[in-house]
Amino acid sequence: MRVPFTKMHGLGNDFIFVDVRNTPLPKPEEFSRKFGDRRFGIGADQILLVGKSTVGDLKMEIYTQDGSKVEMCGNGIRCFAKYVADRALPEGRGKDVLNVETLAGIIRPRRLADGRVEVDMGEPRLKPDVVPVKLDGERVVDREVTLAGAKRRVTCVSMGNPHAVFFVDDVAAIDLEKVGPAIETDALFPRKTNVEFVQVLKDGVLLTRVWERGAGITLACGTGACAVGVAAVLNQKAARKNTVRLPGGDLAIEWRESDNRVYMTGPASEVFSGEVEWNPS
Repeated sequence: MRVPFTKMHGLGNDFIFVDVRNTPLPKPEEFSRKFGDRRFGIGADQILLVGKSTVGDLKMEIYTQDGSKVEMCGNGIRCFAKYVADRALPEGRGKDVLNVETLAGIIRPRRLADGRVEVDMGEPRLKPDVVPVKLDGERVVDREVTLAGAKRRVTCVSMGNPHAVFFVDDVAAIDLEKVGPAIETDALFPRKTNVEFVQVLKDGVLLTRVWERGAGITLACGTGACAVGVAAVLNQKAARKNTVRLPGGDLAIEWRESDNRVYMTGPASEVFSGEVEWNPS
């Protein structure tokens, strides 16, 4: 079968969009492994499926490069909003805010006049059994643990998907390619975890490097940026409004005290569209 697709990215975190509202995509996990490959496929961190929803306007399903299905993607949801608006899909026509069904619940992106997208990412989940992380207490904040062969201080946050945040003096000194997968797959995290190392700059900017669960090192991670913003507040390292600087660019993060919800604002870009021949095994 011929499968139309669109390549998009948010700060270099890139995606292959496939519209499955009317035509299902057979074996999406296999499709993700094949076409997410950067040498033999289209190349992407994740595959995003645009589908029908019975509880929201539309549904977003996410598969990573290794074929696993994940709950949410912050950069992806911004691109999702642009995709729907630029194509004037009937489910989103005339709506300033979309209600998008994800495995993390209903997520609400809103396109701004300057072309950026603001996303209500919902409330952060901090209880260890919800994150999930196998530690006791009401929250895991600046907790000393042994991970990847060293003692580290971790703060755990779920933004619908799990994150382990580490504040360090120099993010450039972290061998992320080595410690990232070791932390991601540690038994401490029952559903694995995304990993963020953060350096607080003199101007308060949160310089961040990310190892994404199932994708590896990425240029940006929206849910990761939200988790970093929350962790910075919990560790008294930043105000509730802050800038998270990722290799691909900056995201504005606000953890509002009024409603306990996290708001993420950043760009979304389309790269190209095309078709591929798909013959699943």
